Amino acid sequence: MIGTPVVETRGLVKRYGDHLAVAGVDLLVGPGEIYGLVGPNGAGKTTMMKILATLLAPSAGEAYVTGIPVGDDPLEVRRRIGYMPDFYGVYDDLRVWEYLDFFARCYGVPANRRATMIGELLEIVGLTEKRDEYVESMSRGMRQRLCLAHTLVHDPALLILDEPASGLDPRARVELREILRELRGMGKTILISSHILPELGEMCTGVAIIDRGRVLRSGTIGEIERSLRATALLRVDLLGDEAAVNAAREWLGTDPRIADVLGGMSNADGAVRIEAAFDGTPDAQADLLRAMVEAGHRVVGFSQATSDLEEIFLKVTGQIDEETAA
Repeated sequence: MIGTPVVETRGLVKRYGDHLAVAGVDLLVGPGEIYGLVGPNGAGKTTMMKILATLLAPSAGEAYVTGIPVGDDPLEVRRRIGYMPDFYGVYDDLRVWEYLDFFARCYGVPANRRATMIGELLEIVGLTEKRDEYVESMSRGMRQRLCLAHTLVHDPALLILDEPASGLDPRARVELREILRELRGMGKTILISSHILPELGEMCTGVAIIDRGRVLRSGTIGEIERSLRATALLRVDLLGDEAAVNAAREWLGTDPRIADVLGGMSNADGAVRIEAAFDGTPDAQADLLRAMVEAGHRVVGFSQATSDLEEIFLKVTGQIDEETAA
């Protein structure tokens, strides 16, 4: 990681009486990341975000935003973050531009800057044509985008977004995802939580899988997947008749790094896909492909199967449950 982490927690704990909501969390988010907190409702995601947003004091541990301890200088932390809670209130009787202008005034944005800034923010979130409409006339998806614009009025370094896609239809979720990617391209760091796992898997540079207040796994999706899978599952698409496909399966089965060879289903393009569990590095995979082609097998597709975030989450939580039961 280059430079000071934008978010860092060390042994973060939050208790509500006998209930342990956050149980010793260590988290590190670098500049320019879209980092996802993945977990079911009640996992501790919102509590962690409220601590980082200076809205809750931790029971123990440390939390930093852009290197500033959140408990030591909360006002400075608030200048550096844009926080969007899971339930966001709006003022229905204001026009869209008035809504943003009001909060820009609250953050001390100068009068000669506000009009330009409001135009820029409305363009980013795709609401330029709604500038003069009343907030109450807007759909839920539009309100969510307006609230996102609200978090940006003071040009924060970090956006903390708690379940921003909750309740949105598929098109609105896609639009939100594209906006977040654009904001990352502008240099923003984004910490986002969701229980809609595929949404995070498609845009996050890293994730932390959280359950019962604990981080079970963290890193890129690829890193977490590799930590769960001892062998790679290779998918090989072949051309040829049944005899040729069987010959390829037998050839693969002679390799000591192959644990099993499965499949034989035809694809829409006429190729037949077989799958093989392979214990080896990416370089070894490349060597296997080259040897397979040199042996005369007509390979038209060769890839490693990847898990989606939902599958990874179920594997991680299932593994932890098994270890706990043991």
